[in-house]
Formats: sequence, structure tokens, C-alpha cells
Amino acid sequence: MARGNFGERLKRERELREVSMDELTKATRISARFIEALENEDWAKLPGGVFGHGFVRTIVRYLGLNEEALLGEYDLARAEHLAAAPPKPEERIPSPPKWLPVAAVVVVLLLVAGLFYAGRYGWRRYATHRASKKSAAASIAEQPQSQSGSSEAGSTQQSSSAATSGASSAALLNLSVSTSAATRVRILADDKLLLDAELPAGENRHFSANQQFEVTAGDSSAVLLELNGKAMPTLGAPGASGTMVLSQKDLRP
Repeated sequence: MARGNFGERLKRERELREVSMDELTKATRISARFIEALENEDWAKLPGGVFGHGFVRTIVRYLGLNEEALLGEYDLARAEHLAAAPPKPEERIPSPPKWLPVAAVVVVLLLVAGLFYAGRYGWRRYATHRASKKSAAASIAEQPQSQSGSSEAGSTQQSSSAATSGASSAALLNLSVSTSAATRVRILADDKLLLDAELPAGENRHFSANQQFEVTAGDSSAVLLELNGKAMPTLGAPGASGTMVLSQKDLRP
């Protein structure tokens, strides 16, 4: 049977019997929109299964047609419609972007590099700090001790020895270094290197010498110096490096 014959035949049989749409609707209690959908073979507006068969049986009986023949034509027409319907496209899960694995590798490499750099930088700071402490301790240990007089020389020699010891202690230089900003500082005490490191802001260091200090800073304005408790002038122009030699003469009024 050619496509569309079922609906056309149903409509032609109804019109030949001069049965109006309104009359057929009232007699069969089937909505006019369902009857029109059958005659136009508009399957999308019709229910399937037993409901569609029920509509066809009721209409055919009222019109006095061959019930089985019309049901066969109905099934065939509907089957052709279902066969012609395009299959639903398969929904596939989208594959991840090709750049995603590369980005993951880059992120991992950056993390490893960051951890390596942080560990190396931390170890360098720790090693520098330990070296400066050892240098300061060695300098203090190597300072010449003031010679005391012999206890057997009598009270006069003891007084002379005490005076000599006091003069030696007065000649000792004590340097306090404070940083207001991070900068590199280099300190020589009696031509011996005590410190050569990058100091952070807020750092306080103390050093001792017998004759003189030589202080160099990458940023002169970031270093504050006190010699035996007396504030010293800045090493140089703000933001520029500078070097200063400090001795007993800097303590004179």
C-alpha cells in the first residue's frame, strides 16, 4: 500500500457516507483532533498501541467498514512511518582536549622546580647564618686577653694590672648592625671577614674587634650602625652601596 492511502481512504469513506466531522465526534466520543490526525496520518499527534487500534475500530464500526482490513492498513501505514524515522544519533562522551596532558606535565614540572628552588634557597640562608655565627665566635675567641699582673707582686702590682686590664677593655670595639630593609652586608674586623651575606629587614647582629671595622652594604640607607653604643653616620647615599671604616677615633667627641 502506498504511503498515505490509509488516511485518504478513511476520509473518503466518511465523506461518501456524508458523515460530518462533528457527527463522527459525537457518535464515537473521539476528539476531532484525533480523527483529523488519522485522516492526515499525523502520527505524532496520535497515541500508539491499543489506543490507536481502539480509535480505528470505533470509527470503522460506525462507518460500517471492514474492521480487520482497515486495522491492517493502519498498522502497515504506521509501521512505514516508524521505519522512515531517522535513528537517534549516538551520544558519545567527548574526549579530553589534547593539550590537557601537556598542561598537567607543565604544572608538575613547575611544582618540582619551585620546591627545588625553595629548598636550595633555604639551605643557602641556613648555611650563611651558621657561617656568620661561627666567624663571630672565632673572632671573640681569638681576641687577646688582657694580661693580669702576678698575684705575688703585691698590692701595687695588682692595682697596675687592674688599670691595664681596664684600659684594654676600654679599647675593645663593639659594633651593632641593624637592617631596616633587606640588603647585602660585608664586615671585616681587624682585616678578618666576619660576615658576607644577604640580611633581611629587622636583622640585628653584634661584632667585636680590637682596632677597626670595615663595613660595606649594598643599600647604605638600609643599614644602621652603632659603635660602642654610639650611632654612626650612614655608609653612603640612599639606595647606593657604601663602605665605612670605624675605629677608636670615631668614638671621640
